[in-house]
Amino acid sequence: MNIHEYQGKQLFREAGVKVLEGVHCKSVEDALNAYDSLGSKVVAVKSQIHAGGRGKGSLFCPDTGELLMEGGVKIAFSREEVENYAGNILGHRLVTKQTGPEGKMVNNLYIEAGCAIAHEYYLALLVDREAKAVLIMASKEGGMDIEEVAENTPDEIHKIWVDIDAGLLGFQKRNLGNSLGLSGASLKSFFRIIDSLYNFFISNDCSMVEINPLVRTEDEEIVALDAKVSFDENASFRHKNWNELRDLSEEEPTEIRAKKAGLSYVKLDGNIGCLVNGAGLAMATMDVIKLYGGEPANFLDIGGGAERDVVQEAFEIILEDQNVKGILVNIFGGIQRCDVVASAVLDTTEKMGLNVPLVIRLSGTNFEEGRAIIENSNLDCHSVETLAEGAEAIVNLIGGGQ
Repeated sequence: MNIHEYQGKQLFREAGVKVLEGVHCKSVEDALNAYDSLGSKVVAVKSQIHAGGRGKGSLFCPDTGELLMEGGVKIAFSREEVENYAGNILGHRLVTKQTGPEGKMVNNLYIEAGCAIAHEYYLALLVDREAKAVLIMASKEGGMDIEEVAENTPDEIHKIWVDIDAGLLGFQKRNLGNSLGLSGASLKSFFRIIDSLYNFFISNDCSMVEINPLVRTEDEEIVALDAKVSFDENASFRHKNWNELRDLSEEEPTEIRAKKAGLSYVKLDGNIGCLVNGAGLAMATMDVIKLYGGEPANFLDIGGGAERDVVQEAFEIILEDQNVKGILVNIFGGIQRCDVVASAVLDTTEKMGLNVPLVIRLSGTNFEEGRAIIENSNLDCHSVETLAEGAEAIVNLIGGGQ
């Protein structure tokens, strides 16, 4: 689960992480009032979307497609510039490397007071599942070109792994601070902020915290000028406040619908819809589709004991994706009965229609009854016995890969 920068900054403040004063805005008038209230001649006007690369993004009019402005983060030196930038950002489509060509509509702004920056750094905390540790990465080459740094000079990105039981140790903080060239007051300020960020990361069940840039000011303070925060949704039962932070307009509508139905669903960029029971089998199904040259349109796990209405909901979600050119149903019946899935698929296609190829593989509990339901229907589909046969069949039926 992702949140906006302005929300992350508020959580940082509460956790003792040094940030600048800023105001969340939803209109140009809000932005002007924020400029007046901050009392800073120089402010940053920041678009708020759930994607990185805002500074290098492009803003387009959603109606005409006209390019309005380059850069979704602008530095304003006057009230007039705040008005101009806010007007070109709010209600318009921001396209970055991470949004894809369709971009994202900007409905929120963050007006932040300026500061005298001496140097920009990069800092990130994330879960390293293989190492079973928190990975902290830092670089003294922060800013908008961090991707180029990672690609061209990876040695400039320094890493430490923090054992969860031992916690962040003094020598690790010192080594990381020294790698950034910090000393004296700035090194002590770094110790304070990295301690606060690590504690924030653990206590909030984060999957990632990224700050780009983390800056050293001219008075040797280390300040977080960014706040990209992602939470591990598996821990949502421990954090009732997450519902207040969630911006549904930033999330895929089908994923919201699937979540309400109790489905594990992630929309992908491919064109082969997948309906599978079990997360492991769903991953294997996507892998085999790719092995035969296809691209999955989604990850979808209906679970081990999904009822008929849940299966129907899952199939409807797949059919509503305009990118889907074919569907592969792969059910291995344990608790899940194959005849229930077959009946639900049949009912859904009769209700919504089916204009793409469909391949069904049923195995396990009541698979014979399930196959009989499909074979005795008017449903135009292809029944197979193995996953490999299913993946090869659906890829061939849609005319090969993308």
